[in-house]
Amino acid sequence: MRAGLVCLLVATAELSASTAIGQATTRACTPVEEPGPACLLARQRVSHLPSGRLYWLIDRFSNADRARKAGLPTSTVIQAFKATWLFTLSGANWRAKGGERVTQIGPLPIPLAPSYQAEYLRSIFAPGTTAPLHRHSGPEAFFAVDGDTCLETPDGVQIGRGPGNSLLVKAGTPMLLMAIGKVPRRGFALILHDAGAPPTTLTQAWQPTGLCARQLTADQARATAPMINANKG
Repeated sequence: MRAGLVCLLVATAELSASTAIGQATTRACTPVEEPGPACLLARQRVSHLPSGRLYWLIDRFSNADRARKAGLPTSTVIQAFKATWLFTLSGANWRAKGGERVTQIGPLPIPLAPSYQAEYLRSIFAPGTTAPLHRHSGPEAFFAVDGDTCLETPDGVQIGRGPGNSLLVKAGTPMLLMAIGKVPRRGFALILHDAGAPPTTLTQAWQPTGLCARQLTADQARATAPMINANKG
């Protein structure tokens, strides 16, 4: 069953290019796309989610009008990274007419709740940039337009490489997100949470063991090795 969404409210605010201060924030995105903390692209209230296994479907369109016409009540049109995106919460088999399916992430492990809220974020992290330690009241899914991703949790480490990599973490899991590799990581995140609970809570109850930091060091070592060998030659 699908229900309508309340109006999408996105305010405009100044986007700082300082060190990332949080993976989820009430700071709204601006058209300026520079390295800095995550910002809020869109927020949706969902009374009922579609039945069955739920996925975050990402499609790309030539313009916003076509994307809106192709979407569902659980869809959101996003303008970012010089492209028009349609983000949809639905089953894996649904297709947006006229769009290019980029990826599907899921199934999303959704805790039972009376209603839900979806928050879509944009971030640009230089290699080594991290978000503070935090957890969410619902699952969080990550999609990188480009760049490399490292996510450390008490269960270990997840690593995504190159354009289109995606990761998923369940509700309540403390986490550290870091951009690794050699180029800035540009990406989106979805937090789908209980509408009656705060989406994000900072935590110090768990501390990472440095798995992402070690991966970053290894990436940087591999990047400098060819230059050192070239100089020796």
